[in-house]
Amino acid sequence: MITSKTISNGILRALATILIIGIVLYFLYEIQTVIVYLCISLLLCLIANPLVLFLKNKLKFSNSMAASTTIVLFIFLIVGFILLFVPLIISQANNLSLLDTAHLQTQFMETEKHLEEYFNIQHIDLNKVIKDSKLTSVLDFSYFTGFINSIINFMADMGMGLVSVFFITFFFIKDQAIFKDQARRILPDSNEDKILNSITKINHLLTRYFIGLLLQLIVVFILYLIVLLIFGNKNAFVIAFLCAILNIIPYLGPIIGTTLAGILTMISMIGQDFQSEILPKTIYVIIGFLIVQAIDNNVSQPIISSKSVNSHPLEIFLIILISGITFGIVGMIIAVPAFTMVKVILKEFFPNNKIVSVLTERI
Repeated sequence: MITSKTISNGILRALATILIIGIVLYFLYEIQTVIVYLCISLLLCLIANPLVLFLKNKLKFSNSMAASTTIVLFIFLIVGFILLFVPLIISQANNLSLLDTAHLQTQFMETEKHLEEYFNIQHIDLNKVIKDSKLTSVLDFSYFTGFINSIINFMADMGMGLVSVFFITFFFIKDQAIFKDQARRILPDSNEDKILNSITKINHLLTRYFIGLLLQLIVVFILYLIVLLIFGNKNAFVIAFLCAILNIIPYLGPIIGTTLAGILTMISMIGQDFQSEILPKTIYVIIGFLIVQAIDNNVSQPIISSKSVNSHPLEIFLIILISGITFGIVGMIIAVPAFTMVKVILKEFFPNNKIVSVLTERI
């Protein structure tokens, strides 16, 4: 029999549950930076797994030595990545310095003259408008100081983030066996095998996926480099590398990379004749990049991605499309790994479900 006491107790339990959920969500929101660090560290751990296994099994490294070697390699890669773009920045700055600034100044003065003539025709006293708007009193050059401070804070946060990620990654790599053993003790006995099997399969499939993604980027990089070298681009290696990295973003990345390659190609040829040199070479580079993207989208990407995570190419396309519409660029990047994890978990816990069995028949 339902009494007022039962109803009140139910309401109190519901309110308590909502309150606890709210507190947990708020706590997770407050430590979102730490969660991001953990996710990045897990990702690096998955990428590093083949190298760690090679160091431990083939070269007989200890866990600590293998983890240290892997972290040092990551640091060298980041430093090399930064130093790689220094020549490109210097080169583009030198090319921009060749611009005819006198001509640009003349054009600006003519534009200013046309604006003044327009306001005079409309019987508007521009000086009076500026004075009445008190624009000069609103302008505050302290934003330059704020801008510099924001750059310093960004660099400090970035440095702290890198140190934190590498520190966490080191222990993820070094103590994988310990973490698995502790997880086995914590997990409920009824679902222990299913959870551990899910983790093992996810680890295996995502490692294959990231290796496949790396192979895809190498293929695209080589093809981009060939295109740029054919048309004599001075910074072919760096531009090809940058555009290949942008390919991590499905569908949008290649478009951004092609646009960037066209802009950098034009800047690298400043000082030459626009119609006979700059424009034709830029068009040829863009066409070459479009051909590379056609090869990548129709050959390498479907084969490598679908084989690495055992999914149909159409499946991958639809998941990336839905994730992009829902969560934007970040969703597109994490779509395939997240979908793979969901498929593995569904197969372990609901193997007899018809829909799940169809979706996971390749796993």
